Amino acid sequence: MKDNIYLKTLEKHVEDNGTCAMKNKGIQGYENGAFQNEADQFSLEEKLGKTSRTKKKKDKEMGVGFFQLFRFATCRDVLLMVTGGFCALVHGAASPLMLLVYGMMTDTFVAYELEQQELKDTRKICTNGTISWRNGSVYETSENSTVVCGVNIEEQMTMFAFYYVGIGLGVLCVSYCQIAFWVTAAAHQVQQIRKTYFRKVMRMEIGWFDCNSVGELNTRISDDINKINNAIADQVSIFIERISTFCFGFMVGFMGSWKLTLVVIAVSPLIGLGAGLMAMFVAKLTGQELKAYAKAGAVADEVLSAIRTVAAFGGEKKEVERYDQNLVEAQNWGIRKGAIMGLFQGYLWCIIFLCYALAFWYGSKLVIEDRELSAGGLIQVFFGVLFAAMNLGQASPCLEAFASGRGAAKLIFETIDRQPEIDCLSEEGYKLDKVKGDIEFHNITFYYPSRPEVKILDQINMVIETGKTTAFVGPSGTGKSTALQLIQRFYEPQEGTVTLDGHDIRGLNIRWLRSLIGIVEQEPVLFATTIAENIQYGREDATMEEIIQAAKEANAYNFIMDLPEKFDTLVGKGGSQMSGGQKQRIAIARALLRNPRILLLDMATSALDNKSEALVQDALNKVRSGRTTISIAHRLSTIRNADVIIGFDHGQAVERGTHDQLLKKKGVYFTLVTLQNEGGTAMLDKTSQKAVKEHFVELARDQSMRFSKGSYTASLRNSIRARSRSQLSNIFPATISGNTDTSFIDNTVSNEQTEKKTKSSADEEKEHPASVIRILKYNSPEWLYMLFGTLAAAANGAVNPVYAILFSQILGTFSIPNLDEQTRQINGICVLFTVVAGMSFVTQFLQGYTFGKSGELLTRRLRKMGFQAMMNQEVSWFDDPKNCPGALTTRLATDASQVQGATGTQIGMIVNSLTNVGASIIIAFYFSWKLSLLVLCFLPFIGLSGAFQAKMLTGFANQDKEALEAAGQVSSEALNNIRTIAGLAKEDSFVQLYEQQLELPYKAATKKAKVYGVFFAFAKCVIFMAYAASFRLGGFLVSSEGIHYSVVFRVISAIVISGTALGRASSFTPDYAKAKVAAAQLFKLFDRIPKISLQSDQGEVWDSFRGELEFINCKFTYPTRPDVQILRGLQISVKPGQTLAFVGSSGCGKSTSIQLLERFYDPEEGQVLIDGYSSKDINVSFLRSKIGIVSQEPVLFDSSIAENIKYGDNTRDVSMEEVVDAARKAYLHDFVMALPNKYETHVGSQGSQLSRGEKQRIAIARAIVRNPKILLLDEATSALDTESEKIVQAALDEARQGRTCIVIAHRLSTIQNADVIAVMSQGVIIEKGTHEELMGRRGAYYNLVTSGAPLS
Repeated sequence: MKDNIYLKTLEKHVEDNGTCAMKNKGIQGYENGAFQNEADQFSLEEKLGKTSRTKKKKDKEMGVGFFQLFRFATCRDVLLMVTGGFCALVHGAASPLMLLVYGMMTDTFVAYELEQQELKDTRKICTNGTISWRNGSVYETSENSTVVCGVNIEEQMTMFAFYYVGIGLGVLCVSYCQIAFWVTAAAHQVQQIRKTYFRKVMRMEIGWFDCNSVGELNTRISDDINKINNAIADQVSIFIERISTFCFGFMVGFMGSWKLTLVVIAVSPLIGLGAGLMAMFVAKLTGQELKAYAKAGAVADEVLSAIRTVAAFGGEKKEVERYDQNLVEAQNWGIRKGAIMGLFQGYLWCIIFLCYALAFWYGSKLVIEDRELSAGGLIQVFFGVLFAAMNLGQASPCLEAFASGRGAAKLIFETIDRQPEIDCLSEEGYKLDKVKGDIEFHNITFYYPSRPEVKILDQINMVIETGKTTAFVGPSGTGKSTALQLIQRFYEPQEGTVTLDGHDIRGLNIRWLRSLIGIVEQEPVLFATTIAENIQYGREDATMEEIIQAAKEANAYNFIMDLPEKFDTLVGKGGSQMSGGQKQRIAIARALLRNPRILLLDMATSALDNKSEALVQDALNKVRSGRTTISIAHRLSTIRNADVIIGFDHGQAVERGTHDQLLKKKGVYFTLVTLQNEGGTAMLDKTSQKAVKEHFVELARDQSMRFSKGSYTASLRNSIRARSRSQLSNIFPATISGNTDTSFIDNTVSNEQTEKKTKSSADEEKEHPASVIRILKYNSPEWLYMLFGTLAAAANGAVNPVYAILFSQILGTFSIPNLDEQTRQINGICVLFTVVAGMSFVTQFLQGYTFGKSGELLTRRLRKMGFQAMMNQEVSWFDDPKNCPGALTTRLATDASQVQGATGTQIGMIVNSLTNVGASIIIAFYFSWKLSLLVLCFLPFIGLSGAFQAKMLTGFANQDKEALEAAGQVSSEALNNIRTIAGLAKEDSFVQLYEQQLELPYKAATKKAKVYGVFFAFAKCVIFMAYAASFRLGGFLVSSEGIHYSVVFRVISAIVISGTALGRASSFTPDYAKAKVAAAQLFKLFDRIPKISLQSDQGEVWDSFRGELEFINCKFTYPTRPDVQILRGLQISVKPGQTLAFVGSSGCGKSTSIQLLERFYDPEEGQVLIDGYSSKDINVSFLRSKIGIVSQEPVLFDSSIAENIKYGDNTRDVSMEEVVDAARKAYLHDFVMALPNKYETHVGSQGSQLSRGEKQRIAIARAIVRNPKILLLDEATSALDTESEKIVQAALDEARQGRTCIVIAHRLSTIQNADVIAVMSQGVIIEKGTHEELMGRRGAYYNLVTSGAPLS
């Protein structure tokens, strides 16, 4: 399994690195060189050439040399490791050394027993150490040999006990040193690696980040460095110890008898082969199982992320079936894995018992016939070789850890050794004494490192004068933002130079250069700290007065002072507690605090509503004077007053002048202004509208042709570029939007506090473990498998106690004086060993297969039921952060498989262990209760040490992960926002912060090393102490009570075996506990009754559905934000076939009213009537089947265009004719037919292979296929550019015919023709009527249309 996970990680690295190669292949769907989202990566990754992948994979698997892993070791670390290594070597010799003592002890017992048997004859006495007749003559056996006597068994056993105690104490010391030293040294080295790696990553140029996803870098910082830690910490010392035992074990074997050693060695490869094949098959099958489940997981993630779409189109049952289909494959791989494991386990045990039979049979020949060995020598040789072989086998997991560490280190060390092309922490370069601020571009040619074949800037020349405001305009993808990035020296141009006051910026000190520049972006990044600290990032040495002044200049002071905590208000992760306008103004304050000579504004107001935009624009206008200001905007109204406007087209500056001059030139600027005015006022006459429509249909066809050739064009690049979801209208000046509901802003802080409270209460609210009976009920269909499995497991459990009897019996036979009887008995015992071997093979296979199958069937059943239960929940359940898609998919993946910890294979293991313990203890007490009681005192320690060692081998990685969480948050925030940090030249601050956060985990790791050392040492030495005490008592019982010495061996080996079984059983307790908690979480989900149930057949259903809608005094607050009332008495009605348009500011309740109609939520007061029925009384599935919806960000599924359109009606099988018909109505058909695969074209994850306009038209076609009576359009065109909007709007107008329609839009042109326009503010309707009526009233709507003033 470990091996497989390692391979998976490597594959992930290869895939992620492959994305860069992919970018180089001409997929031009992005503007800033970074992928839009992970979905793009996957769709692109599919196209990756397999040959390059396998080649890269081989490269990665090679990793770095093992000793190179220690390159960060100091002299102290080396000393610790050498000392620890020596201790491990000595520790490894302890077990073989113990065997020498064990062998001598066996010989002593045999000699004593033979003496006692001879002395039973009263005619014999012991004189001078030999047995003689009472008449004085020496007694001789039939082989003419004398018999030694005078063995003082108790004295001898005391001596052996001291040997054991001595070895035990030695082991205690060396094993502590071995672990503590290596873990301490590793902790220090890993801390150095983390520091060095993070510092180096923060030095990298931005182009490097384009080729390395942030997620991957975060994984490397956490997981990959943990793998290095596993490879250089305790695993090395354990490996040395095991190899040492291996060498000394063989040495002891060869010293005792080279013949027997060679016989045992000859059989060993069979065991090695079995173990190797098992590991290989299990790794392969686990890989296949994970891959199959990953598919199911991807389905779950896709569906849960799009739960509103699934609910709206009634796709729940369809999705559960789709999920289950993927689970079948995973289940089948899992069953195969169980069978293979059972088969190989059976094979291994069979070989081991056959090996016992062979060794004891041949060994006894050497003892009895050849007289080459004593009984003790036989034990010494056999166990010496056995220990050696076992330790060699146990060393292999260490090799896995080393390989994994080497693979991980390759990527880490490559990054550490890489020299950044632009070193942002470098001290080199000039700093000018006086800066004017003139910027010039001389013949600049540039392409992104990730896309060398796409020229972004082509021989561009331009001058930006100091003290003037220069605006860059042009279509998306023409290089405007790129030019700003070159000024900040995020990239180096391939040709030409950028100069500041005549100096090539490549010769200037980079941190000094960036300190001159203030930048405000479209999506400003705030850090998870207070407002004051966020502003202070502009300049570290700023005083509070300067921060306040900057806030005033940015129009941010007033809203900050209205907050309860004022400047100490936390902004939340990524500024999540602030509205868009507030974030922008804080970012402007941060930029102004630097007092920058150069101010760069990259679409700084595009994502804002009117009120916020007015405030932010006002702030920007104030601060422009006296600085070199460069502004990029899509809303041309914001830049018409610029001193100079530069028009960009195809990577060149094609025109330059003022607003009026450029309008006269009739170039790029003129075209953009004309398009926007057309869009804004919709004043075109009918004929020109028709012409424009034809032009756009032609354009769409042209786009689709280029799409089919595998490259998006510049005009489409706009739609692929990653943009804010909340962006309302980045192109049209005539937007209809105001600022966010102020009550929300006032509550931001209290929200954060309530969020914290809920979080802590959630932590406190631990799940009560589920009852095992209920878990087993879900497994009841497999009762027959489980019955056979339990019987097989019980038989397997009895095998080890039987071994204890047979082993002690063989030792006992050596004290039989009659050699023929001795041989006969030994042969009989060896036959029994072969019988046990055959039985083991059958029962192990049965146990593995039956429990494997029952466990996999249960996992699939629970996953399906879990997913089904999720699908049945109401939409508000998914709003809870605990139920976000990521958390739910993880829950499905882990909880269902963890439940196997209380069923399946675990039951087998537990039955096995319990039978083992039970049978062993019965045997022990039957033969000697006194000795059994003493050995039982050590049993808990032996058991615990076994369990503890099982835990140790899995490593302490999980604890480390928790300790590193704080550091992980710093690194994650830094890497996610690397452009902002680079722009602020704050890399050093984050590096220092990260290094501070590493101190605590380092201290914890050194402390852990000591604790771990103590436990490890105790676990290792306890067995020696147990032997010392029990054999000493055994000697006493043999001497005083006359029990046979074989009973001593039988009792001790039986109980020691049961101890290890107990250890194995106790190592399952964490899994068992986890299983009960995981089951409890699943059962809680199964038992939850949704507030709005899809499953029930109750509720009104009627035939003549007309689509008459009425909202009566509806009041509503979202369950996750109970302190913010959204609707405060919504009252409005729509007649069948009418179109109602909602307008109003963001957050006033427009989208909420649509969600009440879909019955995603129910109003708290009032009611929603549909054809006179209350929505609460209507059957949910019936209601939703009558409604079609097209939203601002339509969600498409990762399947073909046809499948996505068919999704509109999941109650029947939609024919292809209907799909084509719907596509024609949605103006989509021509575009689809121009694609190579037509309707079978895959849209990519979340539709990533399509532009926004194309996605919108598929969503419209999907709604049309449904043939709904009610059509809901929620800002369906707001995120589109002018061209796409025309086509989509035409499609929407067609779709509205003959249907009741509710439209929400920020753009006036899209709603002028509505039958009723309702203006909303603060959750109520403030006026309604037609466009003409409302314009005549000269109220809020009139003001909005004429001046763009806010509503509230």
